[in-house]
Amino acid sequence: MANKKNKVKFGLKNVYYAKATFDDDGNVTYGTPTRIPGAVNFSMDPEGENEPWYADNIVYVVLNNNSGYSGDLEIAIIPESFYTEILHEELDSNGVMAENTEVEVEHFALMFQFEGDKFATRHVLYNCTCSRPAMESATTEDSKEPQTDTLSLTASALANGYVKAKTCSTTSEDVYNSWFDAVYEPQAAAAETTSEEDTEDDANG
Repeated sequence: MANKKNKVKFGLKNVYYAKATFDDDGNVTYGTPTRIPGAVNFSMDPEGENEPWYADNIVYVVLNNNSGYSGDLEIAIIPESFYTEILHEELDSNGVMAENTEVEVEHFALMFQFEGDKFATRHVLYNCTCSRPAMESATTEDSKEPQTDTLSLTASALANGYVKAKTCSTTSEDVYNSWFDAVYEPQAAAAETTSEEDTEDDANG
């Protein structure tokens, strides 16, 4: 992907979710990503603002308050697997799905792709939750217009501070091509880099 830099972006495809499981220390493991077909529209707005702190009669420092993102994912129809795995609706022995107020929804990673003029940028939001989707449809008139489903999402930081990641012009082909096979976790790469730097420091005395 070297020397490939987009000038524009367009389109939305390859939307996946992966269930997140947290241990008592906040460390996360992810399930195998599952595709959500029929992506229509996706929009996430940043939460949190820069806050100035004053001293010596001036803005002494600006504090960055990154509270993640919130927004909507519009899709053709929510997959049954998302209802059972993430929203925890119950599938009984007769194949009927029921909503229960006693259950808690799961956290999940959301992966998706924006097209570009040179290459498609692949993204992941690491710690998403969603509210229960609305129930709506409409009568059929002279022409049929599909009714879509919308998931209202909140994306927060993990315990290690990471909120999201995306591919870019320097991303290796191996990482890019396997992006939707498993949730990419940048802290592993950071740990390897630190280890290499420590080795070089030791060698240099």
